[in-house]
Amino acid sequence: MRLATWNVNSIRTRVDRVVAFLERSGTDVLAMQETKCRDDQFPLAAFTAAGYEVAHHGLSQWNGVAVASRVGLSDVEVGFPDMPTWGDPPAAEARALGVSVAGVRVWSLYVPNGRELTDPHYVYKLDWLAALRTAAAEQLVRDPGAQVALVGDWNIAPRDEDVWDMTAFAGSTHVSGPERAAFAALLDAGYTEVTRPYTPGAYSYWDYQRLRFPRNEGMRIDLALASPALAARVRGAHIDRDERKGKGASDHVPVVVDLD
Repeated sequence: MRLATWNVNSIRTRVDRVVAFLERSGTDVLAMQETKCRDDQFPLAAFTAAGYEVAHHGLSQWNGVAVASRVGLSDVEVGFPDMPTWGDPPAAEARALGVSVAGVRVWSLYVPNGRELTDPHYVYKLDWLAALRTAAAEQLVRDPGAQVALVGDWNIAPRDEDVWDMTAFAGSTHVSGPERAAFAALLDAGYTEVTRPYTPGAYSYWDYQRLRFPRNEGMRIDLALASPALAARVRGAHIDRDERKGKGASDHVPVVVDLD
């Protein structure tokens, strides 16, 4: 099975590119983030015509997560237990969606950005990650043999090598100690980031500004964490850098994992 994750940065804008990627790459399951639409606005017909079922959770023109599958899709779950809220009045955002596909529990995750280290959104981000860690750890306690994939846009560069220049990020989010510690806590809970061994030195995101992509001034923030039982099935991974090229590209590219 081929599993991919992609922050599409507006599915209505990029539906043709996304469906073309699915057909070209042979991807069986695609987790998407930043769909930026309500459920009733999602371009479902294009996926159905290509042979994919879709689960989507979107509330407005912000955030939004989805999973498309051509190997079945069931047990849709919006949000994880005790997921923090945001806004006034506080409400759960469209940032987490779980589905079961061919025996794998896939979570499409769009981790909060954090904005700045002094912003309340940064505290929200850390609380969100802590709650995710608790929920993910409890899943393995209940069923140590569960096949779980936590995939998506993590808005964290876990290592210095995951950004083109650490000095450019001094005092910024995405690379701070508490964010990296929150990510490491998921690894300590038993999950493994399974793409790194196959994609050394690769990035998954390049800002639209300042010629970041031609200069390869990118970040690795789109990641795939697997439970022990699922990690044992991984046979390869790659980052589809070419999807950042051409007209109408997202600022992120697909990250692909191959399972036996």
